[in-house]
Amino acid sequence: METDKNNNILYSVRRSKKAKRMRLAVYCDGSVVVTIPGRVSESVIDGFLREKMDWVLGKMAFFKRLNNPHILKLGKKDYLKYKDQALALATDRVNFYNNIYNAGFNKIKIKNQKTRWGSCSTRGNLSFNYKILFLSEKARNYIIIHELCHLKEFNHSKKFWDLVETGMSDYVDARKELKKNHSVNDKR
Repeated sequence: METDKNNNILYSVRRSKKAKRMRLAVYCDGSVVVTIPGRVSESVIDGFLREKMDWVLGKMAFFKRLNNPHILKLGKKDYLKYKDQALALATDRVNFYNNIYNAGFNKIKIKNQKTRWGSCSTRGNLSFNYKILFLSEKARNYIIIHELCHLKEFNHSKKFWDLVETGMSDYVDARKELKKNHSVNDKR
């Protein structure tokens, strides 16, 4: 956690033309980033941070006690080193579980994402963080199944979770493991 001499949390500001509202992200290295739309005054940003202070401190504490620090230390060189291996793993697991779901997908991509383990686009593209290589088999499979199910249900409704359960009856345990022991980063 970075603080100044008065123990104020240091943060950086990103201005984004795409942002519609202020967003706050706490990264595993303890850095705090506020993303703002257009021009927002410093006093408004400070007030936003004060309002979210408990959440920020909680996330910083979470990252300090995280059980798998290896994942957090990986960088761009590691991404280049492991992305092909991650693609092979993701492709194998997507094909395996797609025998259950028979979901039409377009492409499988591997990314160096800061805040997500995986994502699914409306165009049918599945993206996975290369760091899935360093997760347990159970956590990896949960991520793959989760994104495959979004091809059929683009939400988190009961129907979606029923689909997830079809491929992984103990998905609740896998989800808890992922949340408790592993985090790419956290964002609010």
